[in-house]
Amino acid sequence: MAETPGERWDRYFGFEQPYANQRDAIEAAIEVGSERGYLAMEGPCGTGKTMAALTAGAALVRDGDYENVVVVTPVKQQRTQFVEDLRAMNAGLDEPLTGVALVGKRDLCPYGREGVFPDDVGVHDRCEDLRENTAGLVESEGTGDDMAATTAAVGGETEDVWWDPQRASDLVKHARPGGTGQRQITIDTLETAGAETPYPRTQQSAPESMSDGEEGPLYCPFEADWYARNKGSPVGFEAGENHVVTATEYLPAAAERGTCPHRAMGVLLESAEVIVGNYNHLFDPGSRPLLESVLGEETFLVVDEAHRLEERVRDLLSNRVGRQTLKRARNDFAQLLTRARQSGDHRQQVEDELASHDVPLRAVEQARDFYDDLLGWFDDRIATYLDAEFGREWRTGQLDVLPDHDIEVPLRDPEAVERDELTAWAESAGYTGDLWRSLSTVGVAVEQVIDELGLARTPVCTAVGAVMSQWWECDHATYLREVELEYAPKDKRSVSEPWEAQYTAGLVLFECMPGETLQEIFDGLGGGILMSATLEPLDVFAEVAGLESLRAANRPVVERTYTLPFPESNRASLLVDTTPFTARNRGDPDENASPETWNRTRDEYAQVLRALARSPGNVLLAMPNYREAAWAEGYLSEVVEKPTLLDESSSNEETEALKQRFFDGDGKVLVTSTRGTLTEGVDYDGDKLHCCGVFGIPLVNIGSPRVTAVRRAYADAFGEDQAFEYALTVPAVRRARQTIGRVIRGTDEVGIRALVGQRYVDDARHSVFPYLSTGEQAEFVRLTPEFLDGQIHQFWDEHGNPE
Repeated sequence: MAETPGERWDRYFGFEQPYANQRDAIEAAIEVGSERGYLAMEGPCGTGKTMAALTAGAALVRDGDYENVVVVTPVKQQRTQFVEDLRAMNAGLDEPLTGVALVGKRDLCPYGREGVFPDDVGVHDRCEDLRENTAGLVESEGTGDDMAATTAAVGGETEDVWWDPQRASDLVKHARPGGTGQRQITIDTLETAGAETPYPRTQQSAPESMSDGEEGPLYCPFEADWYARNKGSPVGFEAGENHVVTATEYLPAAAERGTCPHRAMGVLLESAEVIVGNYNHLFDPGSRPLLESVLGEETFLVVDEAHRLEERVRDLLSNRVGRQTLKRARNDFAQLLTRARQSGDHRQQVEDELASHDVPLRAVEQARDFYDDLLGWFDDRIATYLDAEFGREWRTGQLDVLPDHDIEVPLRDPEAVERDELTAWAESAGYTGDLWRSLSTVGVAVEQVIDELGLARTPVCTAVGAVMSQWWECDHATYLREVELEYAPKDKRSVSEPWEAQYTAGLVLFECMPGETLQEIFDGLGGGILMSATLEPLDVFAEVAGLESLRAANRPVVERTYTLPFPESNRASLLVDTTPFTARNRGDPDENASPETWNRTRDEYAQVLRALARSPGNVLLAMPNYREAAWAEGYLSEVVEKPTLLDESSSNEETEALKQRFFDGDGKVLVTSTRGTLTEGVDYDGDKLHCCGVFGIPLVNIGSPRVTAVRRAYADAFGEDQAFEYALTVPAVRRARQTIGRVIRGTDEVGIRALVGQRYVDDARHSVFPYLSTGEQAEFVRLTPEFLDGQIHQFWDEHGNPE
């Protein structure tokens, strides 16, 4: 007799009984997953999304439909939740699912963690250099036929071994105290993550016996140990609780045994049934290679916090190359050309080395000239822009005339699909597409020749060339090209151009339409779940995330929306009908600092602010931006008796300290921006929050060139009528919904949720009411400001004062 859907997954569910919504979500995910499709799911807090996704994935993997489950989420707290739920699931299984949680290389490199690398070298770049050096040192000295005949089990598969494990072992021994590399009596051993490694803190050079009698290059003994183990790991899944390993386990365990923790993580993920990572691991072209070998049609994907998908992936797919990096690329070519000019022998040597890569010396000269002229154009374009916008005073060092924030300089009209200024300049200067496309290839050759000639340089010309090639090749409809000036004040004495004391400049290739890339990624996998507490409207999400394109190609796409499962009687949900809180209606907050100067709109909102702020317990008030937050907090600090706190754009440490002040002690009022970091991804459980109000629609700056370009691209893809809605309104309403979702986090919690502004009301002009979920539309009650105070008192009279 065939198993029912319940019999397929009940054995994997990690808790006693599933919620009704949870059961439906699991069975919907299994059904669509078995048909190689995707489930798009909105499930508020309390739905049990994490365990539902893991249960569905486990059933599909163990039943043979898939080989692995890959989970990606941008929130660290959610990655921890997936690990905890997977461990809870495994606790009840005779054969636990093997799982691994991924972290970045910077968090795992023992040398980088302990500050051994020079301050002017990034951990990632230094690791890559050491890896290349180590690979060169462990390479087998046998013939190609000899190496092809040698195999090893690597990552669960048989692989031709091009390295010599014995040479790798010799490098490991050389680095250990007492080895041939140690010439000192007292060794300062490297320690990290509470583990003592078998190597000293100092960087190791290869022994003379492995480098033609000379002191060899720096190498990484942790990397060498990985080769000595035939790309194996000394850490297995049994090191983690219930066979789920995280950096807490594999970092110290690998470091203690002398193996690269990042490599150990890579070995584990090759055979893991469940892999938990962040968005970068799947969507960032630079980070994706770590996962590439385990991704395919046998992968079941879980995308958590999917309401962030569009914005985060857009950032990951956009490219930036700084002015200083362009100069370094120019200097890479210039250094090699200088070497060639030193003598006839040197020129012949450089030409011979380049010829082995099929690159003539003339190509290096052309690349150098291009970057040299590009830098001149770049500086002129910045100066011209600053002159036009802020006058010429900045040229004399009067930098106070320049704004203290980032500046976008679009290189085409964001409203039009046309060639950008840089491309047009290049063509007029004779730099054709053939040259742009060749820059990466020439860069590879130059970097290898620099290395082969032993020139003291860390080149960047390959990476810069790749961005330049993309700049030329990408279309002008879905990419906006800009000059970006990032506000980063510096010592005037350290710069060559006056504006450099105020900004760090770069070229930006901004991705407007991530949906096309998302569709390609999803299409290359077997199926999965995309889920969030705020995914509605699901038809809009399906369009912008590429799911509609999959559906058009006959891949199944199923949608589910669940309501908040906690008792409705425990919460008051209010739509406060006030004049729309737009910049035009409310005026400038700096010009309305006191009640005497307020216009009618601002006075109306002050009344709502007072009423909500005086609600018992902790109150979170979210304004459209930080300027309005400062105005609101300044006013409330004068008219309410409880302490008021202002969240500003600040460091993570300052934000964390502010959050703890809010949580500690008696009730307070915290005022922030709805687009800030305290309005989503923060768990205000228990008595941490009792009332939340969102004021206005938290739209991004609609005048920004990037936002304008996104609207233009969306209009081309989805129609002019939907462009503003898809690009701006829906994401803004999701931010508002995320914010009010902070209040009720458990069955016994009580609180007030308020959306303030006429646009939240049904049938209002430009109403966003249709973008609320069906449950919210049914539950939120409309009222005007004069009735708000009474509603608040009535609610707390019924539920007891939390203070």
